[in-house]
Amino acid sequence: MYKLSPSTLNLFIDCPRCFWLQFNKGIKRPSGIFPSLPSGMDAILKKYFDKFMKEGKLPPELKGLKVKLFDDEALLKEWRSNFKGIQYEDKKGNILRGAVDNILVKGKKLIVLDYKTRGFPLKEDTHEHYIHQLNIYNFLLRKNDYDTEDYAYLLFYYPKEVDKKGDVVFYTKLLKIPINVKKAEKLFKDALKCLEGKMPDVGKDCEYCGYKNNE
Repeated sequence: MYKLSPSTLNLFIDCPRCFWLQFNKGIKRPSGIFPSLPSGMDAILKKYFDKFMKEGKLPPELKGLKVKLFDDEALLKEWRSNFKGIQYEDKKGNILRGAVDNILVKGKKLIVLDYKTRGFPLKEDTHEHYIHQLNIYNFLLRKNDYDTEDYAYLLFYYPKEVDKKGDVVFYTKLLKIPINVKKAEKLFKDALKCLEGKMPDVGKDCEYCGYKNNE
């Protein structure tokens, strides 16, 4: 039985061999220092959005959208948890789990809203790095019998300036991203097929495989 997530599936996409070694041999890639600012921003943004949710309002960043914030606080807390999240278990007992930032409601359908903090303005392809993640969240919601729209939102925050009071001011940019749950399901199945098979060849574009192979 394997337990997968958006981050481990990204590892599979990046290098099947590193992915296989992590799950079948317990050999993980060396990890560098993880910056604490993004996780700190994530916590602040969730509290910020929850304040509007309790007031039955939308924050300025979502102005113009005909939606409301998901207001089942207990369920949202569960879905946000890295230890619980939204889960799907296949017939073999393999689990796929993801933790969302927030959920919007439009009629009877749910829409995934994900926050991203970065240091610089967006490039044309910035959003492409998160498409698999959004696909997976929607796949998980549908497997739990929730109806979702065929799109999700990415809300980016990046620094603008420091004002006279010393407060950091951020730009925001909201992007509407089409989602494809079939791609998420295929990715999950392909990853499991990889894990159940022989160790893949050295990834030709993987710096970790290249380093290990040249030791």
